[in-house]
Amino acid sequence: MELVCPAGNIDKLSYAYAYGADTAYIGLKRFSLRIKADNFYEDEYKRVIELKKKYPQKRLFCALNIAFHNHDLKMFLQNLDYFKQYPIDAFIVQDLGLVPILQKEFPGTHLHLSTQASCMNKEAVKMYHSLGFKRVVLGREVSLDEIREIKDACPEMELECFAHGAMCIAYSGRCLMSAYLTGRSAQSGFCSHSCRWEYDLGTIRNEEFGIRNSSLSKLNAEGGVLSADDAKAIAQSGILRLQERQRPGEFFPVFEGDDFTAILSSKDLCMIDHLADMKKAGVDAIKVEGRMKSTYYVAMVARAYRKALDALEGKISAEEAAPFIASLEDVAHREATTGFYYNRGDADKTTIGASDSPYLLAAGLGQPYSEEETEKIFAAGEKLVADRKAELDAMHPAAREAALRDLEQHPEKKIKICGKREGWKVYPYDALNRVDAGTELEFVSPSVLAQKVSGSEYEFINPKTGEKLDWVNADHDCALYTGLPIEENTLVRVKDPDYVEGQIRNRGR
Repeated sequence: MELVCPAGNIDKLSYAYAYGADTAYIGLKRFSLRIKADNFYEDEYKRVIELKKKYPQKRLFCALNIAFHNHDLKMFLQNLDYFKQYPIDAFIVQDLGLVPILQKEFPGTHLHLSTQASCMNKEAVKMYHSLGFKRVVLGREVSLDEIREIKDACPEMELECFAHGAMCIAYSGRCLMSAYLTGRSAQSGFCSHSCRWEYDLGTIRNEEFGIRNSSLSKLNAEGGVLSADDAKAIAQSGILRLQERQRPGEFFPVFEGDDFTAILSSKDLCMIDHLADMKKAGVDAIKVEGRMKSTYYVAMVARAYRKALDALEGKISAEEAAPFIASLEDVAHREATTGFYYNRGDADKTTIGASDSPYLLAAGLGQPYSEEETEKIFAAGEKLVADRKAELDAMHPAAREAALRDLEQHPEKKIKICGKREGWKVYPYDALNRVDAGTELEFVSPSVLAQKVSGSEYEFINPKTGEKLDWVNADHDCALYTGLPIEENTLVRVKDPDYVEGQIRNRGR
């Protein structure tokens, strides 16, 4: 089975490929359902082309899966020349109005039906095949048994199914809740994830609406003990309301029908232990959700599913794959479910809270500086020390004494440089979070599960000045000096000091 992973920007695309994705899917400008993802713009197609050259066997899909209005269609047509610069292998669409346009303007590019189209039966799949679609991303509501029926009925159509990631309350993603509560339409890419918010449940004051509800009177009189029939009567009465905690004073009605509740927060889908069943059902490609997720998420999930698929195909043993599969617990996630694949009851179970992880992504490491570049870094540090000494020597003795006394009182002001060490190399360090020198680091890479690195095994250095750094942060010039072997595309993570196992923190939205 093909592994299809998300890429919200160029860096995530690079890591998706490096960590095992066969294919990555991206969004361009305003035409994907993840507007808040970085997406791709301006001249980034040049970097994408270079990545495709580096990974010639990898494929690139482009999500054009919004529901197009007339003005969206006009804008898309105006941007055709821009889109044609990307090496796109397939477009993922839900709007059939795009089909003749794409077939005309991109004759060599495959058409894939988005899960937004909610395609869930064999006759629909046959119809889309007749329109020229190469692949259908089936709606999340299909079971494995239904997938098998669809594949048997239309074996020439490729079937792609989600295997991992967040699910919407409207499982194929056709949700109106965000637009209703915030005016931000999920169908135009602006989903506010309202289903994940925290709500207080209350009731509309009876006297305001002239409601006289005997079941509610029982609730008040009997200290919260209700029969199932009384509880159902209250839920269907229309008197319940929600107040979102960050929007006090705004109330939303809640109505419960016979077999649904209006507000749900779905569990995350995780099928990594059931890939054999998906393959047996006829799935050609498994898909990971998450174009708005972090680089760390993309890399770790891609790596786990790559190892699981390699084990399924006999390329590695199950024992070799097991620790990488288990490392999914180190990635931010909610409770897991198998969705609709086995039975609907699994999908209907909800959860609360945001996703969480015990780790923070500290940085990405680049290829080591050349010997010549490294010599320049150290020479810059030595010059810095020499210039400071010359500055002190040129001072009046009293001023020099005061300056030296100040340095003794404030050692952080002293210039420190790294000493040259045999076998050590300097690596570009793209810092994402603050890390103090001496903190235990962990290196993760496509083939290294996790390598602990003590504070004595590395030093931080400014590659422009050669100065040794006591701490690093995002947007600071920084490099890592170490004697440890480092695989290409290595990420650096650190333990999150605020993480508490078993406790989901509220990180806001």
